[in-house]
Amino acid sequence: MDTLTRIRAFIDVVEAEGFSAAARRTGRSKALLSKYVRELEDELGALLLNRTTRQFSMTEAGHTYYRTASDILKEIDNLADLVRENNAQLKGRLKVSVPRTFVDADVGQSLIDFAKENPDLQLEIAADDRFVDLIEEGFDVAVRVTKLEDSGMIARKISDFRVHICATPEFLERYPNIEHPSDISNVPFIVDTNSRNQASIRFYNPDSTSFAVAVSGPMEVNSPHATLRAALSGIGIALIPDFIARKPIEDGRLVTLFNDYIPTDRGIYAVYPHRRYLPAKVRIFVDYLHNWFKKHP
Repeated sequence: MDTLTRIRAFIDVVEAEGFSAAARRTGRSKALLSKYVRELEDELGALLLNRTTRQFSMTEAGHTYYRTASDILKEIDNLADLVRENNAQLKGRLKVSVPRTFVDADVGQSLIDFAKENPDLQLEIAADDRFVDLIEEGFDVAVRVTKLEDSGMIARKISDFRVHICATPEFLERYPNIEHPSDISNVPFIVDTNSRNQASIRFYNPDSTSFAVAVSGPMEVNSPHATLRAALSGIGIALIPDFIARKPIEDGRLVTLFNDYIPTDRGIYAVYPHRRYLPAKVRIFVDYLHNWFKKHP
């Protein structure tokens, strides 16, 4: 049995967090996977996994070996993808990190459409609003809705994005003196705790100088969808992503405020680790999302 097969078995067990789960995922028996990992340990002369009947964990040597071995294996697979790309359909697994907000909104349909058009590719979507470490957690690509900052990753913008300060017409009738962004500090505000600066909103003057306005109100929630429902109920002003608030704004249930003061340097990005050989599945996924948003602006 070659070393590469043993390495794959070890990585499968680590990423599935156990021999039984890895066996179910790969279609190999638990005994066979255990044999491969044991042979790899014998070859290396080091224990990689702590095994008990109830627990599973990597040793320090296991952590070191996994980080490097998984990168090497990805490079081998990516190189094979490049060679096979023109002669075969996409196969394997694509692990994608996506904000829960994105998945739950209408734009989440882009992921479903991609999976539908590539049935031989297993799309593994992890919906989480936290900022994941792509390399450490083994993701192939991430969709991020943000102002792009230097992170050592490669990024491609797949769509424009902005947020809206908005409220119902009825709410604005009760608070008629909202004429400048600073005025929202004196009225009820629904705080989305997913925001990095939860207690304040940053606005930009026409001359590009910025200022922050403190906000507070009757409700704090870590969900833009719940924030939208609260705003529609009329209990306060809210800051909501455009792909969630667009329909209520278009049909007049919400009114936008201070559009000229809201930054437009945000976007929806596909982000992936810098690799010598970019996997074909990642490139095709990113191209697909870019084209999907062109068709669904």
